[in-house]
Amino acid sequence: LPSSPRPHSPFGSPQPALKWFSLPLLLNGRYHHPTLPCKILKCNSDFWSATSGGHSEDAPEFCTALRAYAYCTRRTARTCRGDLAYHSAVHGIEDLMSQHNCSKDGPTSQPRLRTLPPAGDSQERSDSPEICHYEKSFHKHSAAPNYTHCGLFGDPHLRTFTDRFQTCKVQGAWPLIDNNYLNVQVTNTPVLPGSAATATSKLTIIFKNFQECVDQKVYQAEMDELPAAFADGSKNGGDKHGANSLKITEKVSGQHVEIQAKYIGTTIVVRQVGRYLTFAIRMPEEVVNAVEDRDSQGLYLCLRGCPLNQQIDFQAIHAAATEGHGTRRPAAASPMPTTPETFPYETAVAKCKEKLPVEDLYYQACVFDLLTTGDMNFTLAAYYALEDVKMLHSNKDKLHLYERTRELPGQAAAAPLPLGPRSLLSALLLLLLALLP
Repeated sequence: LPSSPRPHSPFGSPQPALKWFSLPLLLNGRYHHPTLPCKILKCNSDFWSATSGGHSEDAPEFCTALRAYAYCTRRTARTCRGDLAYHSAVHGIEDLMSQHNCSKDGPTSQPRLRTLPPAGDSQERSDSPEICHYEKSFHKHSAAPNYTHCGLFGDPHLRTFTDRFQTCKVQGAWPLIDNNYLNVQVTNTPVLPGSAATATSKLTIIFKNFQECVDQKVYQAEMDELPAAFADGSKNGGDKHGANSLKITEKVSGQHVEIQAKYIGTTIVVRQVGRYLTFAIRMPEEVVNAVEDRDSQGLYLCLRGCPLNQQIDFQAIHAAATEGHGTRRPAAASPMPTTPETFPYETAVAKCKEKLPVEDLYYQACVFDLLTTGDMNFTLAAYYALEDVKMLHSNKDKLHLYERTRELPGQAAAAPLPLGPRSLLSALLLLLLALLP
């Protein structure tokens, strides 16, 4: 793929006025996590909803929307003191009110603005450059690209671009993807106070500025906040000719968002299941491997997997079960919480079997999560993760993954070895015994 120009600040760009959010701190992957949730994303989304539709920004309703926006930011000010998106919004509101001669005093009810007829369907603009459609621009006279998949869900469980399946601890902020076109970072927090079981509570996706196609865009989601727009309130790639080659679509309000980045042939699915987030992506190998520094590839999870000291090693537990050494704790395993006494193994198996009839690693992950968290929503997290694989994975023969024999360093995994119900029971019980404090 052609190299991407250096990102530029949206503050220097012309109207429309909704392009003034600046997030340099986010771009370094170092953002603040307040104790209470900062609701600036909701303020951004509300303002976008109130002002979208092709209306005139000179209309008095626009000032009403700005005052409502300012009121929303004041209400969340205490919990947003360290959030750069919040401070960008505050300064942006002041600038817009000055530009449009809006009074700070006046009505703040959500206006019903004059709108123009819909612009059409979600296809790219007719004058969109060919470079903004990955398959058309790079594979016009050759075979179709080879797509790969990565997913993260549950306690958390990771499926890498190379179809490795791992259960990890990875508490705190971790990079999922980091290449020339896209950065994805997740934050995992304890499911219960004092628990070693973690799940994804925050997700940040940065789409880098790319030629005539898209401006730099940031998408950020967290617990109980799954926006249907980027951080600047927009739903596409900005003001460039190929802006609609990047689009965000809300599939289920507050629960399911899909982002299409056609200029890099990429589809991303973000869900909120229960309190926590799941992530799934479909991306061409060429884009996955597009990095300037090959050594930095080892830093992100979707490509290299979790570090060994962060993994809970099912393979070691299964090997210990077959050798009769089930009470030995695997060196690479992370600690686990005590199994909730109110959630017996038989119930976990029955609940997971309802949604996941094939006893693959998604089924095993479901049982594992119910035993470690006692939260029924983790059943749905495993179910939707498999549904996303069915939609995004290019090789339909690899939808289900099964437990494999242990890999030696530098060797490929052996042929799939399914675990029967009795073997699964033994392995899980041994895992619990081995990892209890």
